[in-house]
Amino acid sequence: MPWRDMARHGAARERGQGRTLTTRRSERPGDAMDTELWKLNAIELGAAVARGEVSAAEVVESHLERIAAVNPAVNAVTQLMADSAREAAGATDRRRAAGEQLGPLAGVPFTVKENIHVAGWATTHGVRKFRDHVAEADSPPVRRLRDAGAIPIGHANMPDLAISSDPASQLYGRTYNPWDRSKTPGASSSGDGVAVAVGMAALGLGNDSGGSVRMPAAFNGVAALKPSYGRFAADHRVMGQEPMLASQLIPVDGPIARSVADLRAAYEALAGADPEDPRAVPVPAYGPRPTGALKVGVVADPAGAGVHPRIRAAIHEAATALEQAGYAVEEVKIPQVAETLECYGKLIMTEFAVKWPRIRQLLSEKGAQHIDLFMERTPHTELAEFLRQTGIRLGIQRDWATFLDTHPLLLGATCPQPVPGFDMLPDDTDAESHAQMMLAGALCTVTSLVGVPAVSVPTGFADGMPQGVQLIGQMYREDRCLEAAEVIERQFGVLAPIDPRR
Repeated sequence: MPWRDMARHGAARERGQGRTLTTRRSERPGDAMDTELWKLNAIELGAAVARGEVSAAEVVESHLERIAAVNPAVNAVTQLMADSAREAAGATDRRRAAGEQLGPLAGVPFTVKENIHVAGWATTHGVRKFRDHVAEADSPPVRRLRDAGAIPIGHANMPDLAISSDPASQLYGRTYNPWDRSKTPGASSSGDGVAVAVGMAALGLGNDSGGSVRMPAAFNGVAALKPSYGRFAADHRVMGQEPMLASQLIPVDGPIARSVADLRAAYEALAGADPEDPRAVPVPAYGPRPTGALKVGVVADPAGAGVHPRIRAAIHEAATALEQAGYAVEEVKIPQVAETLECYGKLIMTEFAVKWPRIRQLLSEKGAQHIDLFMERTPHTELAEFLRQTGIRLGIQRDWATFLDTHPLLLGATCPQPVPGFDMLPDDTDAESHAQMMLAGALCTVTSLVGVPAVSVPTGFADGMPQGVQLIGQMYREDRCLEAAEVIERQFGVLAPIDPRR
């Protein structure tokens, strides 16, 4: 079916059932003072602090007040770093008063997922066993955001060890979607997605190994960047133990923001080689400009899982916006979907099987059932088969490199179905529901295994809840993904921040 015909199979874009889509705010001097500080985006806050129009202390206090007001409704922020955030803000203001040049994110509050180290705070992974495991140093992306002037304001909630379909942890309970408490806020970085959506922080720092920053972005009406493998430095050690091979190759840390411009600012701060992570590469943040119209492939239903009519219509509208902006758009099929999902499952679950006796002791019974079911569907393999799958992965990456050489950008749904309710999450005793969940997240899973970058950007609403599309690019061409995402953002508008208490 040609991409131009997609709209015939869908409905006109839903305008939010009474909700108003906002447009990008002005960045002219003085405009930052026209609204409450927690409502401003990261680049607006950084510019206002740098110009001396507002102090970093005022920015932090505004966000702390916002957390006190709305976090009880969504339960997204866990360990509140109020005192250390105030200290960092005071230091920022003293540097500005002394005439020092401030970073582009000066005074900007950000949340950090519970599995990313913040010096002096416990990296709990959501489980009781690690509640006293205090990090001695910042993880590289936290340090880099600090170097750009940003201030960590709190850890954000996540499922136990980031492996349950229910966004709830033993330590902190469940996080709720601010648009509708009966709906899931998404995958394991949902705490950061919700915190950004409701204005408790201007940025969130999560991680993605199969959609875990992209799904919360789509489900909460914000934007997210999953970088290429090796683009950002990271530290995913647990209790000092290095991750095994698949856990080295697939998960990446990535930012969540309300606007693509803020994602770009975070990207510029996070990108680059780092001695603390030998995987991080010294690739320039921006590549050469195209000499002609850049080709965009459109894939509406990569795994044959079905696409909701409104989401199909949003893909069509996003593709049309790109075409009008000068891109060459055509429908495509992506390489080896079934083989890629099988490879992903075997690599991940074989590693889980090795660690399972120890991991199971850390989980609740519900969380343990979730992994038991995945292991039943994708049994661990013997060494020879695991090694064979590492070769299959390389072949899949080769096919994707060839595909993206022809179509340097790919457009598809972040999730092909509307935000599910908690009552619709996969039953941890039902293998079929787990299979459907894997198919719905196929495009996120496939691109995580391949290691290519992707940006999720909101595209209005489906069944009254936010939805989004993702732009996928060649390795280390996050810049192209961000540029195309800005075209789509101009078409659909910015949805957040919102008030979850209405």
